[in-house]
Parts: sequence; structure tokens; C-alpha cells
Amino acid sequence: MSRAIDRALEGKRVLVTGAARGIGAAVARALAERGASVVLVGLEPERLRAEAEAIGARASWYEADVTDVSAVRAAVDAGATRLGGLDAVFANAGIANFAPLRAMDPAQMRRVLEVNVLGAYHTMHAALPHLIESKGYFLVNASLAAALAAPGLGAYAASKAAVESMADVLRQEVRHLGVDVGVCYFAWIDTDMVRGADELPGFRFLRERLPPPLRTAIPLAPVVDGVVRALARRSARVVAPRSLRAILPLRWMLALTTLRTTAPLMPEIERLCAETDARFGGTPPTTERPEDLARGG
Repeated sequence: MSRAIDRALEGKRVLVTGAARGIGAAVARALAERGASVVLVGLEPERLRAEAEAIGARASWYEADVTDVSAVRAAVDAGATRLGGLDAVFANAGIANFAPLRAMDPAQMRRVLEVNVLGAYHTMHAALPHLIESKGYFLVNASLAAALAAPGLGAYAASKAAVESMADVLRQEVRHLGVDVGVCYFAWIDTDMVRGADELPGFRFLRERLPPPLRTAIPLAPVVDGVVRALARRSARVVAPRSLRAILPLRWMLALTTLRTTAPLMPEIERLCAETDARFGGTPPTTERPEDLARGG
């Protein structure tokens, strides 16, 4: 990796969720090796402690379930306080299941959405005050499933498409505040999650019959390199394996066109939304209650 990447990360303060294992743990180690200070957030305190101790003085850790908004806020604020702020956040925490939608237990769908979508939102919402202060960067792990849904991955693909869209919206909303937003698109990676999924006959049957670029689980190293580069360059997109980049540009072109149109509108949109919040006592209406919308009109 280039010296320019190392220089860009030297002294940066980065928080990583899902940092107890897999991509999150490897990214935290790679960032610390390049001079960044890292905050590890996750659910497995023993593993988090071990990872932080292995990294050394540049690392701290906090246990938090990303579905618990109070716990996430406490972890983010504690990490920011310890480091004197945050320059970047990598919202990496996520889970998956494999089942046809018509046979899936609704509780499974709910849990995947809670962790992957609300977890990313809670992280985003807690981190934004710190990132606005530092004019920082928010990176979320959406997965290639956001763009290429596959049978059996209905809950996972839906959650990752939601995360991608949420990040694309956020990019438009915070550009004028100096904050950049990126999205990761990864195929199968040699991590605990994919190895565990391979123990499911249905998932293994599917993966073995996909086209070659989508069939093989790629090593963790190029994924970590992609995330590190994205954090250094404040990239809008990062894809691994890189051979899959060609399938996404048409979707990206539309998103970038929308960004140029909407970013200048954000100050006025914020002002109007604040007026609406004030009119409704801080609780704006939703489409679930049309009478509230009518009353607010």
C-alpha cells in the first residue's frame, strides 16, 4: 500500500463496529499499523479486549449491541471523548440468514433488518455530530447483495439495499457540512460468517453454481486493503473483488447526478424540516397517520 495512504491515515481517529472478528477486526489492525487510533465496538467483550490489547495503546474497545440505540450512542461518545473526536467511522456490523422468503420465520427477517439497517442507522446517527465537527467520513458495509440479490438471501439483500440507499441519501444531506459518505460492496469473503453459511446445504448449493466471479470466497486481505484505501481517500464506493466494479457504474452515475442536484438544496430542506418539527413539538408526522399530515398542512 502506498505511502500516501499511510500519510493520510497517520493520526486519524477511527471507530469500527463489528470489530470483534472478521473484516472489522482486520481493518482496525490495519489502521493502527498505519498510525491511526481505533475504537473497536462489538458484542464479544473477550474478543474485543484481545484485539485491542494486541493492537496496543492506539486501541480502545466498547461492548455495544448496534440494535440498542443508547448503547451505541454511549460507545460512540465514549470513544470520541477518549480520542478527542472522530475523523471516520466504519459501520461494519451485520448478520445474515439463508431461507426462501415464503418459508422464513418473520422473527429472522426482523432480526436481520434490526441489526443491519437499524444498527447502521444508530451508528450513523450517533457518529454524525462528531463527524460534522471534524468534517469527517462515514463508511458503511452494504455488500454486493445490495445490487445483486440472490435467492435465499431475501432478508440480507433487502437489508443491504436499505443500507446502501440510506448512505446515498446521507451523502446528499451532509455534503454541505463537509462530511463524505462511502459504501462498500463485497462479494463472498473468507470470514466466519461465510464459512458458517457454507455449512448450510442450500447456501453451498447456490454459491457453487454462481458465475465464477461470484462463486469463490475471496481472501480477507484485499477487502481490508479496499476499506483502508476508502478511509484514506474518503471514497464514495469500494468494491471487492475489483473485477465486479464494471457491473455497477450505471447505478452510480444516477446517484452522482442526483447528488449534484440535491446537495445545494439541503440548507433550505433542513430549515423547513426544523420548522415542521417545531410545529409538531419535535415529533413530525408520518404517513401512518394521514390525519396528522392534514393537520400539519
